[in-house]
Amino acid sequence: MTEFLIEAKLPTLIIIVGPTAVGKTDLCVKLAKWLVCDIVSCDSRQFYKELSIGTAKPSWKEMNGIKHHFIDSQGIEQLYSAGDFERDLSVFLEEYFKKNNVVIMTGGSGLFVDAVVNGLDDMPEAPVDLRADLMKRLENGEKEAIQNELKILDPEAYLSLDIQNSQRLIRALEVCLSTGKTYTSFKKKTQKEHFYEIIKIGIERPRNELYERINQRVDKMLEDGLLNEVDALRNFRTKNALQTVGYKEVFGYFDGEYDYATMVELIKRNTRRYAKRQMTWFKNKDKFEWFDAQAFESVKEFISNKII
Repeated sequence: MTEFLIEAKLPTLIIIVGPTAVGKTDLCVKLAKWLVCDIVSCDSRQFYKELSIGTAKPSWKEMNGIKHHFIDSQGIEQLYSAGDFERDLSVFLEEYFKKNNVVIMTGGSGLFVDAVVNGLDDMPEAPVDLRADLMKRLENGEKEAIQNELKILDPEAYLSLDIQNSQRLIRALEVCLSTGKTYTSFKKKTQKEHFYEIIKIGIERPRNELYERINQRVDKMLEDGLLNEVDALRNFRTKNALQTVGYKEVFGYFDGEYDYATMVELIKRNTRRYAKRQMTWFKNKDKFEWFDAQAFESVKEFISNKII
């Protein structure tokens, strides 16, 4: 493959999004080979060292010699938010762009991508001990009580947030408790300014093709030892990263809620539903240029025209 020899006039972040199993890793590695650049992972679960099979973390073979940043950067006991990622990425890019002009960021985590592109609301920091206390309560099975507290303190946030998402639930309540104001009152997002250019690309496949790839991926995860991976994480099952597709269904199987065949079908069904939600998010949230996942030459041409 011929390397891309034209340098970008300004530092450029190429963002490539798409649903799970669409083929982001393969396309991005090919593009990185062509552009001679690194890749940044923006997958909210691949940050965690302990989660590999269930997150479809790329193998060394799949990385094909391309350096990937932020994969395995966190421990499962840590709560790593979109805000944490946005701040860490800003620091990383300042250093990276001193020596390189282009980097690819890829993933399917809409909130994390949105934090990078559009910035975050100016939320106040909460005391560390308050968050620790709320997390302890969560681990002790008080999730419903925490939800009810938020409902009382900020009814609007209670209705608008995904209160099953432990991370967002805790964040909203800690803001209410530490400031005496509602979480909603701080949500006045201002457009983020960047010192680099952004190229936004989305990749997709026909639905039946994508769903078949999802089914095959789930089968491969199970063959590769997903149950053993989840079994080793039993002590962390209340952590936010494990309240997600592929992990929660296995815990349900371990708890005797259903048989193995039902577990497999639930993982496949819920992954397909998740992929649909991802597409809805990206299609509605920001203006991405969309391509078929196999249209490598078209993506190259689009990037060339944008960079030049």
